[in-house]
Amino acid sequence: MRTNYKSGGISLLALSVFALTSTAATLPTTTTGASISLPTLSPVHYAQTSTLSIEYYDSAPKNDTAPVAILIHGFPYSIDTYVDVVPKLKNEGYRVIVPSLRGFGNTTFLSTTTLRSAEQAALGKDVIDLMDALKIEKAIFAGYDWGTVVVNVAAALWPDRCSGMVAANSYLIQNRETAWNVAPASSYPVKWYYYVFLTPPGYSSLASDTKGWAEVLWSKNSPNWTYTEGQLDAAALAFHNPDYVDIATNFYRNRLLYAPGDPSYAELANALDKQPVITVPSVTLDPDQAVVFPATNGSTTAKYFSGPRKHHIVNGCGENIPLERPDVFANAVLEVAQLGKGRS
Repeated sequence: MRTNYKSGGISLLALSVFALTSTAATLPTTTTGASISLPTLSPVHYAQTSTLSIEYYDSAPKNDTAPVAILIHGFPYSIDTYVDVVPKLKNEGYRVIVPSLRGFGNTTFLSTTTLRSAEQAALGKDVIDLMDALKIEKAIFAGYDWGTVVVNVAAALWPDRCSGMVAANSYLIQNRETAWNVAPASSYPVKWYYYVFLTPPGYSSLASDTKGWAEVLWSKNSPNWTYTEGQLDAAALAFHNPDYVDIATNFYRNRLLYAPGDPSYAELANALDKQPVITVPSVTLDPDQAVVFPATNGSTTAKYFSGPRKHHIVNGCGENIPLERPDVFANAVLEVAQLGKGRS
């Protein structure tokens, strides 16, 4: 495998042959010959935007009258993070859409020349582009980890498309001018992988063992979560995308100003540097066992919200709220819907 780190590209031909045709899957067999079912969302569908072919799960693809909730996963995770959240929302009458982020699952770029950018502007715009492709006018946006960045951006820049937002860790839109501000010494050890991914060995290590990296980060970022091998295997299928390593590392390289953004998103990127206020109804969740972003009472981010907002600390939970506490995440979506009705 040859790596051209300077240009941000990598040859992943050996991995691309494993590209998924569906997120529904099973492990072949156990040592005793019995098959193991993996917890997955299936079947998946595809929508084409000007940039991507987006893989997504849709709980009710033929229902154009139900309220819509769009759930965004993080890194290193997959749409199957929401396997236990979707049924709860579906039972409440929601049409639930869960897309694979660019570079994950079978979400692929239409052109080989498009920059493999994971900058916040691009990720947020992908949600709006998907809604346009599916002719969805308005939806609740909900996410955690990278998904928080995505839903923050989409809600802040396109409030007319968002009926409410659920976000772990509240507000993660970045002002690039502060990217190199000195942080407390205690904050660097827990964000160690941000800096590993800036280096050629870090890039190559992720490329050589995507599942191993997921296992490490799941354990580090949710230290008290006893996840199953099936959950890890289900997520790992999404890492076979040939652009996965480029996208995963670019997210951190771009946020730390070691990689430029895609000029196509320059106007949006500039708008985000102003850290726009979120005006839509919002429910924010701080898991108290997450290590990268310690839980708060919400007051430090209050200035970023002008609409009705409820903030909750999720006790005994790490980074991945949807898998660790699916009831909490589903209830937050229902709560933000009620906040929206109250404002109306």
